[in-house]
Amino acid sequence: MTSDDERPRTPEGSGRPGARRVLPGLATLLPATTELYLDLHSHPELSGAERRTAARFADWLAEDGFHVLRGIGGHGVAATLSNGEGPAVLLRAELDALPVAERTGVPYASTVTVPGPDGRPVPVMHACGHDAHLACVAAAARWLAAGRDSWRGTLLVVGQPAEETLSGAVAMLEDGLYDRITPPDVVLAQHTASFPAGMVAHADGRVLAGSLTLEVGFEGEGGHAATPHLTADPLLAAAGTVTRLSTIVARETDPAERLVVSASSLRTADAGHTGNMIASRAVLHVTVRAFSEAALDRAALAVERIARAEAGSAAMPPRVTVARSSRSGVTLADPDVTAAVRSAHVAAFGPSRVTGWPATSATEDFPLLTGAGAHLHGRPGIRGAYWMLGAVGPAQWAAAPGTGAAEKFRSLPGNHSPRYLPSVRLTLETGTTALVTAALARLTDRAD
Repeated sequence: MTSDDERPRTPEGSGRPGARRVLPGLATLLPATTELYLDLHSHPELSGAERRTAARFADWLAEDGFHVLRGIGGHGVAATLSNGEGPAVLLRAELDALPVAERTGVPYASTVTVPGPDGRPVPVMHACGHDAHLACVAAAARWLAAGRDSWRGTLLVVGQPAEETLSGAVAMLEDGLYDRITPPDVVLAQHTASFPAGMVAHADGRVLAGSLTLEVGFEGEGGHAATPHLTADPLLAAAGTVTRLSTIVARETDPAERLVVSASSLRTADAGHTGNMIASRAVLHVTVRAFSEAALDRAALAVERIARAEAGSAAMPPRVTVARSSRSGVTLADPDVTAAVRSAHVAAFGPSRVTGWPATSATEDFPLLTGAGAHLHGRPGIRGAYWMLGAVGPAQWAAAPGTGAAEKFRSLPGNHSPRYLPSVRLTLETGTTALVTAALARLTDRAD
């Protein structure tokens, strides 16, 4: 599956600035890694249903001598490889895919569908790059297992379920993850994004936003569409709430504070609903993204206030309920760990292939495995580094409209797009090298 524009341009050992120094043994490792990636991409599974993906990942790690635990917090996988005294470093990747119909046109594109709640088929696609993350972690684990003479300590590997629903990390922790494995000193992870493959990007401080998802229910007396005056119309109140949500950012938030409030779905909840009926229940999902816990809380209160006000303005007000279905904190780069990892990446790739990353409003449940999340589960002091991995091949980048990087970035298919597709060879090669060198930066060198 390697095209000419994906092949390395710089020979191993070149001393030129920005040259990519190929990880010893990587060429031998890439065919199996590529096969794993293509298999994962063709067989995606939704959050909480990652049975096949987890088994494939766990079997790979077991082959390399890891002690593997399965079924943690759902289909979560945790593996341990002990190699003498030293720090414990955890490499984390995600198992799940998204309900997206793939439109990439590649031979290995997903054609998977699963039954939806209404019985209709739901397409499934690895539209966020988790298949690449998993393949890179698997390859890095294999490289480190074979190269135990170059490090000492404990290598931990986690395949986390249900990241897309922001429920997998907490489920693994509540199922005793850090009681069942050696608690890590450091957790490392990466995420693909639409910038040139062969590059990595690090943020100073904030990497990704925190998020909060609200389920707002409107319930009233439905009835005949010909007599709306006799109903407490939940859909009308929900629609009014959607139109008012933009005022939270536009009129209630300091322009200097980054906040996103999005209505992500609105549906009626009546079984067998038809066009001549006014539904008795409507459900609105709202996602909030911000870079502080206080901003998330303020926005949540504003969403609830607006929903109750819209419902209350009707002659027959529907009842309103608000539930918080998921929450994740801000992903922060630990300064010391990130500095060490960034230095390792500069040494591996050259300075021109290591760039900065502006904080984005995408979100992750990665912070739960470190910082406050780990502290709540009795494991304070766990630090983390999280960087972005370029996934766009040279030909695709060159063909993208725009004269500068920012314009090209906006024009390329991003994460969660049905056309999102990492450049296979460069993404796997760079992602594996990035993880290995990051792990080695934290693991203690073995004394002769």
